[in-house]
Amino acid sequence: MDGTTELLSISAFARRVGLAPSALRFYDDCRVLRPAWVDGATGYRFYSPAQEARAVLLRGLREAGLPLAEVTVVLDGPEHEGREVLERHLERMRERTRTAEDAIAVVLRSLSTADSMTEARIGGAELASAVRQVVPAAASDVELPALGRVLIEIGDGEVRLVATDRYRLSMRVLRPTALDGGPCRLLVHAADLIEFGQWAARVHEVTIQVGPDGARARGTAESRVLVTTDDLFPAYRGMLSALAPTEYRVIVDRPALRDAVNSYGEAARIALSFADDELVVSLADHSDAVTLPAVCHEHLPRPIGFDPAVLAPALEASVGPDVLLEISAVDQPVVLRSADQGSFTTLVMPVALDASI
Repeated sequence: MDGTTELLSISAFARRVGLAPSALRFYDDCRVLRPAWVDGATGYRFYSPAQEARAVLLRGLREAGLPLAEVTVVLDGPEHEGREVLERHLERMRERTRTAEDAIAVVLRSLSTADSMTEARIGGAELASAVRQVVPAAASDVELPALGRVLIEIGDGEVRLVATDRYRLSMRVLRPTALDGGPCRLLVHAADLIEFGQWAARVHEVTIQVGPDGARARGTAESRVLVTTDDLFPAYRGMLSALAPTEYRVIVDRPALRDAVNSYGEAARIALSFADDELVVSLADHSDAVTLPAVCHEHLPRPIGFDPAVLAPALEASVGPDVLLEISAVDQPVVLRSADQGSFTTLVMPVALDASI
């Protein structure tokens, strides 16, 4: 840098443009909004005031629900293509609004008033969301009992929920409003957490208490016992730290990819390949292909295989209109992330395809 250009830290720039720092990091990884400069020693990102207009437009398009693959067309494509994208999206939003109004009207008529809860350390809706996202990754067989449990870690200013069935790992990190006492780990049967999550969704706030007499989740008017086990949970932190660097990234409409994967039913294997702003989903032999618009930053040299029964639930558990797939190699775990909830991470193991593919 020449020393005369005003640069803003990621926090300062985030405040100016109304985007969270985590979203800015996501857009950097997606190469939609790159920093003006990155400190090579610290990795800190810095932005130029000249980037504010692009960031504000990006924020507005995202708030309007535009998928990131289409946002890039509006930001960087020809004007007529951008207009077409926005008009199509507007019509989609109108249809979704009509559908949502009908659905919400039905739900509102069936809702009863929930008791107000005031003492808590984690928002009930947030905790319920974490349970919903993580529980499906737990194993359903009894070969390894610990994999049928969800690990709850409390400490270092956060609460983590982690589950894995060896083929998929899901982790949600929650930031409690208050945290007292030392670190602890709980293993709770995944089946027990399903009902617990339904209860938490109806509670304004929840306090998880752990002591000599066991663990319980407490609201102001009601509490729930958390039945724990002494099984050994896999050392997932070591696995996360051992992940190879990302070599390939693709951003795609999450519901569209989920629906494409689900369309193959009980197929044993499907293949994903991407290049030239397209992601192609097909059977392992390349038949019955579905092509989706995508943002592809690198060309994946060969297709990567997945079990639809593993990939589809991982996409379902995610949130937001887009998903970022981070791939190091076709035989290494794939990380699924979204800009809407950086605190939720899913790893999915690929499957081998025929040598000819």
